[in-house]
Amino acid sequence: MTQHLDHILSEAQSAFAACDNLNDLEQAKARFLGKSGALTDALKGLGKLSAEERPAAGAAINVVKQGVEEALRNRRDTLLLAEQERQLSSEALDVTLPARSGDRGGAHPVSLTLARIEQLFHSIGFDVAEGPEIESDFYNFTALNIPEDHPARAMHDTFYVDEQHVLRTHTSPVQVHYMQNKTPPLKIIAPGRVYRVDSDATHSPMFHQVEGLWVDEDISFANLKGVVQDFLQRFFEREDLEVRFRPSFFPFTEPSAEMDMSWNGGWLEIGGCGMVHPEVFKHVGIDSEKYRGFAFGLGVERLTMLRYGVNDLRLFFENDLRFLKQFG
Repeated sequence: MTQHLDHILSEAQSAFAACDNLNDLEQAKARFLGKSGALTDALKGLGKLSAEERPAAGAAINVVKQGVEEALRNRRDTLLLAEQERQLSSEALDVTLPARSGDRGGAHPVSLTLARIEQLFHSIGFDVAEGPEIESDFYNFTALNIPEDHPARAMHDTFYVDEQHVLRTHTSPVQVHYMQNKTPPLKIIAPGRVYRVDSDATHSPMFHQVEGLWVDEDISFANLKGVVQDFLQRFFEREDLEVRFRPSFFPFTEPSAEMDMSWNGGWLEIGGCGMVHPEVFKHVGIDSEKYRGFAFGLGVERLTMLRYGVNDLRLFFENDLRFLKQFG
């Protein structure tokens, strides 16, 4: 009995060692541990032994079975490790190969325009100021000398958060905050998002403005004209670009003007401007007898459309990659 069991263990070890893959190993396992395997037959033979012989024989069979299972487990681990190494070798990454090119993002055309505006004004000494997009009635209207019966205060023109707060309709409130907290001379631009109840091919309920402010003791309308013309000529890279000013009305400036620039053989309105109204200075605690200032406002999307030849404002907000990739 003992010799027979030793032979089974030796044969199993040899059979497992000869297997080169897991499928062959499973077939070899069946020869010794399957339903008709050699050890299974040995266990069945215990019934033929006497009661005295059976315990010793059973113990001997279990020892051999443990030996067979250990040999099986060791060979399985070896084959699995070899398979992993083959897989890793076949899937190895050659780090010396050139990288695969992928899609790269780019700045939005409006962002490109804002960056260009900030760079050009910074080059002539203007700082960039920012402020909240939800403003109180005071900062958005009252401090800018906009009367209570002004159309801009109407619900159909302005997004009201509650009775006293609105989504800002312009970036002029940034100028008010800045003048309240700084002492002249002041020289800033205020770019940012603004909101109005308006939507078509040339208007959007959310768009961008950039407003400028220069306050000092000797500021005049001539300074305003020089700054605006210099900016537009450099922005569009056209020294022959002309700018004209037409008398107009804005509650927060006096005198006020509409700004036009020469474009494609005609004139195109580009923004509004004027000298800061004394009432605005009064609201922010600046002495209008000592200081004067000018302010102007430009639509960023309009500048972007003109610079890049875009004819529909809505393209900037539709997130169509076929359109946006042109600016990447």
